[in-house]
Amino acid sequence: MPTAIAVTGSDLVLPPHDRQTPPAVVQPLDTLESSLTAMHALIEQHGYVIALHPSSAPPGVTRRLHAVRSVLESDRIAVLGLDLPPLGLALLAQQLRQLSVCDFSPGVLASSARLLAHYIYSGALLTSVSRLDRVPVPLKSHARSWMPGAQFAVLATPRPQLVRVGQEELTGPEFGTRMLVASGQLSAEWLTGTLAPAWRVQGVATVPLPAESARWWGTGRIAEFAAGLHDVSVLYQLVSSVRREECHWCGLELIGDRCGFCAAPLAPLASRELPDTAARAGSPVRALTRGAT
Repeated sequence: MPTAIAVTGSDLVLPPHDRQTPPAVVQPLDTLESSLTAMHALIEQHGYVIALHPSSAPPGVTRRLHAVRSVLESDRIAVLGLDLPPLGLALLAQQLRQLSVCDFSPGVLASSARLLAHYIYSGALLTSVSRLDRVPVPLKSHARSWMPGAQFAVLATPRPQLVRVGQEELTGPEFGTRMLVASGQLSAEWLTGTLAPAWRVQGVATVPLPAESARWWGTGRIAEFAAGLHDVSVLYQLVSSVRREECHWCGLELIGDRCGFCAAPLAPLASRELPDTAARAGSPVRALTRGAT
């Protein structure tokens, strides 16, 4: 069975692209007993579990996930908190589900989450930024939030940007993407009719708005979007192009500079076998640790 991809709510589960994409698992968090039972069953069935949660989640969520890992005394559970808006996190979970049926080891799959997050363009259309505290907001934009009819397009990742709709443009990806759109109390017409064509996306899908989105963006009058890679062959090439290392702590494979399961950083270069000069020059790990573009 492929490595299980778990999320903290059913609203973070996107429909699969095809029959080969496994479903995501919703980790129950209501009681410790139910959380332990569900996680133990996942480990027994899949061997390894990658549990995703937004870094903005209430402290109780992260405490519960780490408590489950501690009580089970299992090194087969990766608890990953990511700085992505809710819809962006749902897209990342879908990408990991796609890759889970490939020939990647659990360690590579878990540590690839940080790499894939660099290629997700997630943001929202807002009528007010007065309560937005997760993206830098200029003082002028705060003042304009009180103007009737004002709308703002905000990009949270990979590089924060805030523009006034109709006056400036959001910087889009330089590669082919598919866009997900989720409407709250605001129409997504500008996203589907203006932003998507400007970014030349390869398709647009409408999905339900995650419950966490209103809290994340500071308002319920939003239309959230997330654009990212959707072809599993492209995702596979991206992850497989990065040099693999062995975690000096738990022994699992990893890419990048940190193990996804035990969170141990990559051992210093002096303690590892030095690669030849050509390998060092061409290693895509350098792009990952700097912030891949």
